[in-house]
Amino acid sequence: MPVFLFWGDDDFRLAEAVKDLCDRSLAPQWSSFNYDKFSDQENSAIQALNQAMTPPFGLGKRVIWLQNASVFQRCGEPLLQELTRTLTAVPDTSILLFTSPHKPDGRLKSTKLLQKHGKVQEFSSIAPWKTEQLQQQVRQVAKQANLTLTPAAVELLSESVGNNMRQLVNEVEKLKLYQGDSSQPLSADAVANLVVVNTQNSLQLASALRQGDTALALRLIADLIERNEPALRIVSTLVGQFRTWLWVKMMVQAGERDEWAIAQAAEVNNPKRIYYLQKEVHRLSLMSLQQAMQTLLELDASLKQGKAEMPTLQTKIIEISQLFR
Repeated sequence: MPVFLFWGDDDFRLAEAVKDLCDRSLAPQWSSFNYDKFSDQENSAIQALNQAMTPPFGLGKRVIWLQNASVFQRCGEPLLQELTRTLTAVPDTSILLFTSPHKPDGRLKSTKLLQKHGKVQEFSSIAPWKTEQLQQQVRQVAKQANLTLTPAAVELLSESVGNNMRQLVNEVEKLKLYQGDSSQPLSADAVANLVVVNTQNSLQLASALRQGDTALALRLIADLIERNEPALRIVSTLVGQFRTWLWVKMMVQAGERDEWAIAQAAEVNNPKRIYYLQKEVHRLSLMSLQQAMQTLLELDASLKQGKAEMPTLQTKIIEISQLFR
């Protein structure tokens, strides 16, 4: 099938998939003739569709890449007609690739057309609170690199890098060099010594906020920013953790005692974690957790609007920690 849509916010995995598709399709000596990349600007979609119908020069296939494609979020009638004409007739000698950070709108005719005549692949980051999926991702990347890790090392590495796939790949390469030809699985101590534990510090930050420890929370924020951890990623981890605490508190307060039911509602893959999560939220009020979530969402919005990172983070961190004192 010569038509593809790659979408999602995991830039690293998406870029790797694009590279793999190009490597499989293009003949190296003819790539400069047969590879075209378009940005999603006025008329660029039409140009890309026209190029996809052009036979390649020499060996290999022609690859046409429309980057940041918006055609599956909005599509006027003239473009839809051109899309209909092209997607049903793209020759096997061409690869037509659309990429977008946004999920295609399944209600649009353009999306339905693509689903019928192309292949859609998602590259979304794993939510920070889905710990089991993050650990499985670590196992997969480690296996691909022939790196063996103890279960504790897998857990620590997943906590350390979170859903940052680029950092995970870099850290696994580093750990593989350290392991060398040894058949002994690397321990959690080795991971702690070699890996930058930004996400772990973000989880420590969440814990400090829950305990109302303003001074520690501010120190952890300063440490994370000094390590060049993106502010939005810090907030994403905090939102994930506070969301889990909020769901557990709501379920318990509603009288639910079944750990499996609580785990399902809170999207916690391991129900055994519920016992510890219940202890963490036991002395917290539901109202405080709700207010903390609201403040975190305000913080996320402020950062996305371009507010200064450090003072904005510090202000909101103080506000949240005060809720739990």
